[in-house]
Amino acid sequence: MARPAEKPLALVTGVGPGTGAAVVRRFAEGGYRVAMLARDADRLAALAAEIPDTIAIPCDVTDPAALDAALATVGDPEVVVHNAVGGAFGSFRDVDPAVLEKNFQVNVMALLHLARKVTTAMEAAGKGALIVTGNTSALRGKAHFAAFAPTKAAQRILAESLARDLGPRGVHVAYLVIDAVIDVPWTRQRFPEAPDDFFIAPADIAGEVFHLAHQPRSAWTFLTEVRPFCETW
Repeated sequence: MARPAEKPLALVTGVGPGTGAAVVRRFAEGGYRVAMLARDADRLAALAAEIPDTIAIPCDVTDPAALDAALATVGDPEVVVHNAVGGAFGSFRDVDPAVLEKNFQVNVMALLHLARKVTTAMEAAGKGALIVTGNTSALRGKAHFAAFAPTKAAQRILAESLARDLGPRGVHVAYLVIDAVIDVPWTRQRFPEAPDDFFIAPADIAGEVFHLAHQPRSAWTFLTEVRPFCETW
């Protein structure tokens, strides 16, 4: 009897209780082994115990050596989802410039390091996907987003550059703008009077990430936006 083929590998950074965990669940349900990267070892261990075919790898994505070690542990992923995010809010006068620099390391430099590390094998295979989760700050800078929006805008531009480079080589790069308030406990506390329709469900974000990673080559998307139906544009 022939041995069953090994499941493909997906790697997800920034695996928190909301979008990150939902993306992990969706890819596990979709037939992948999933490597989960985040700094919270306890959270990853709990998810690994809950979701089959997952691998918990505590890792700071701003540390290139740690990324190297993580990839050496799991091998070459067919899909990478960069969901790790560094964020802070305040006016340009109030926010410590070091915060902007730290967010840049998470949102931009970690993406660059990831792309350099994972896409060589994808190119050799002639297939693969690198999906980046973004938000409206990638498209506009509001007054109190001075330490965040610049990094997300740079992240989007970097992803577009990667897409133009890697697309002809068979590697799909896509940027998903999440123009909504994600339904997690802390946002429910912040908006206690908001109806359910006000929020976007992490599982639905994950569904769109999975869809982007499996688009046919004749209809690849780079920039996609998702928002609740009641959201004002």
